[in-house]
Amino acid sequence: MGRRLLRAWFLRPIIDIDVINNRLNTISFFLCCEEVMSALRETLKSVRDVPHMLKKFNSPSSSCTSSDWHTFLKCICSLLHINKIFEVGISEHLANKLQHMSIDLVEKANSSITAELDYVSNLVIGVIDVQRSKEKGYETLVKENLCDELDELRMVYEGLPDFLEQVSANENASFPFSLECRKAPLIVYVHQIGYLMCFFDEKISEALLIGLQDFEFAFSEDGEERRFYYHTQKTRELDNLLGDIYHKILDMERAIIRDLVCRVLQFLPQLTKAVNFAAELDCILSLAIVARQNNYVRPILTEDSILEIRNGRHALQEMTVDTFVPNDTKIRSAGRINIITGPNYSGKSIYIKQVALVVFLAHIGSFVPADSAVVGLTDRIFCAMGSKSMTTEQSTFMIDLHQVGTMLRYHICIHP
Repeated sequence: MGRRLLRAWFLRPIIDIDVINNRLNTISFFLCCEEVMSALRETLKSVRDVPHMLKKFNSPSSSCTSSDWHTFLKCICSLLHINKIFEVGISEHLANKLQHMSIDLVEKANSSITAELDYVSNLVIGVIDVQRSKEKGYETLVKENLCDELDELRMVYEGLPDFLEQVSANENASFPFSLECRKAPLIVYVHQIGYLMCFFDEKISEALLIGLQDFEFAFSEDGEERRFYYHTQKTRELDNLLGDIYHKILDMERAIIRDLVCRVLQFLPQLTKAVNFAAELDCILSLAIVARQNNYVRPILTEDSILEIRNGRHALQEMTVDTFVPNDTKIRSAGRINIITGPNYSGKSIYIKQVALVVFLAHIGSFVPADSAVVGLTDRIFCAMGSKSMTTEQSTFMIDLHQVGTMLRYHICIHP
């Protein structure tokens, strides 16, 4: 969620100076309280896209595993923990700082992460046992003592191996002849097929089948040892008595979980609001971390037509070279057009991009790579890439003239 929102911020810079300053104030606050920032970062690692998860849970074509529900519960607990961090981690001094900077961070957290999330967590915990599948060895999610009929079916299913072993011994003893087999035949339960008598290594000969008139060959299976499956009178009785018990359990659990999902979906607006707040918090923390790691400074946004950057740097270029020489920029309303000249490979393009990046970062509410920066609100940044399409009938010089003309026309329309 945070990654998508940050991408949206980069794709759509803003010119609302109040919103920009609010983001800058929040970044400044987090840079003053490293412990709170670290705790929030660790907590946000467990926050997932809850609306997408619920959509998956509600889809009839997808199955929800214990891992999915564990992730969902961990996400809800992490969202609730954000409020705890603000309650415990923000001292009186930091609270005064928030008030002085007009940051409604704690109030926004309390209004976004509400008690309904705690109710949703208890609702899920009351139905789902995320450890049950590991303990029982098969896919089962619903807690015990929630549905008597389901508990009875699961008890029968879990005792099925011992029961079938006993039935197999009785059946083998009732054969009209002795079977010379390396391994005694067994009655087994195959999901969606039912109960079958399994013979190992060799198929029953036609001569022996004459004495076993109720035997009907079903199919064979190759592997480390060959297996031959038969329907018998006893397996047919088990089919009628027990049926496909595993899928009966799954159907009952799906019905219970479907009811749970419907109840959780009633709180989708509250969950979405909480996750959106966590995403915004994640974006702010990311910008704060970048500012701290790369020595960025807070820009001053103004409605005046001015751009003053002292010791500005290219946000990306400085990461790829051993030494980066910073540069100043001063553009005021009296000199709106500046022409940069110099020999090839002297850094003209890097300098122009550096100025544009500083202005761009300031308009998403980020700190900027400079010693100081005063940035006037800007609604357009033009970029002439200099590439020529193979299908165009214009020269490179004509393309450049058109690009410059477009820039000047927009500039004149906006600033007559």
